[in-house]
Amino acid sequence: MVAMLQRRKLRDFDWLIAVLAIAIVCFGAWEIHNAQPTETYWQKQLVGLGIAFVAMLAIAFSDYRRLVELAPILYVLGLVLLIIVLVPGIGMKINGQRCWIKLPGPLGQFQPSEFVKIPVVLMLARSFGKHRSGLLTWKELLTGCVILFLPMGLILLEPDMGQAITYLPLLAVVLFLSSMRMWVVAAVLVAIIAGAPLAYTVGVKTGLLHGYKLERINVILDPENADKRGFGYHTWQSMVTVGEGGLVGARGSEYSQSSLKFLPEPHTDFIFAVTAETTGFVGCLLLLASYGVLLTRLITDARRSRDRTGMLVIMAIVGGLIFQIFINVGMALGMLPVIGVPLPLMSAGLSSVLATFIAIGFALSVQLRRFVN
Repeated sequence: MVAMLQRRKLRDFDWLIAVLAIAIVCFGAWEIHNAQPTETYWQKQLVGLGIAFVAMLAIAFSDYRRLVELAPILYVLGLVLLIIVLVPGIGMKINGQRCWIKLPGPLGQFQPSEFVKIPVVLMLARSFGKHRSGLLTWKELLTGCVILFLPMGLILLEPDMGQAITYLPLLAVVLFLSSMRMWVVAAVLVAIIAGAPLAYTVGVKTGLLHGYKLERINVILDPENADKRGFGYHTWQSMVTVGEGGLVGARGSEYSQSSLKFLPEPHTDFIFAVTAETTGFVGCLLLLASYGVLLTRLITDARRSRDRTGMLVIMAIVGGLIFQIFINVGMALGMLPVIGVPLPLMSAGLSSVLATFIAIGFALSVQLRRFVN
């Protein structure tokens, strides 16, 4: 790695992306401490940052084109991990979901579904990254769907609906940038908008939507009549926590909604609500602005890419990050159902931070090779 570093000009390295990612994780660790001051989650987050930073550098100074060539092997390994996590005795079952594999020591647990996004992105970029002279064919569309839906199906068996839907924007971005027919794009958008009420009605009538899944949707559709001590508790407490912050943040963390145990999962699913409470509207605006600069920089690097494959890798990563930010913030503000999607770089969790930094490492690798034949 030292030899590779010597051959690369450090001025070509996109330091702004790296610095922003590190700054957001450090800010997140502070908010995790505010959320759970008596726990060690924030310390584990900083340990995870150190591991993730090394992994990011290793990927950044490797040739992404060689890694894309290995995508089929990485993809199969990812599917194997998703199968292994379903095996009782190996996969850890928490809150009714078998999503994690226990790691030795203080590292906690490993969530394969976070990492499998990376080989999925590489497989999609490998399949759609060749030079195009025409519109997307139905065979190519089917190939992309197969690549995506195999891991999604295994994740749904865990069951983890929230993690599964975060895979959808990966394919959507790649298809959109692969000369997909515009009438197909329009048809899909219309189907989603018009079909959502129909799908809800059919789900209720047939019983496919029932229990907590149905109630969490009803909390969003009819918040005034939601049971604030039952299925609506998470959403209601999150909204109260956000409101406590005001313009510049509320009182000390020892009196916060999270430290007093009113807000569930404050260090993971509702870290944005904790941020709103401790730093107020101003702090949230600065956090979202930091995300905006990071994503804008990634898009700039995608435009500079020397080939379509590199561009698709970065843009799929950007699409996934935007989607997760939108979902998590929507959950915290009570605009979307609670489905357990973490806020990238902010929520506690080694798997999420490491996977995000590896993805950023691929973007940096593309940036470093924009002048390489």
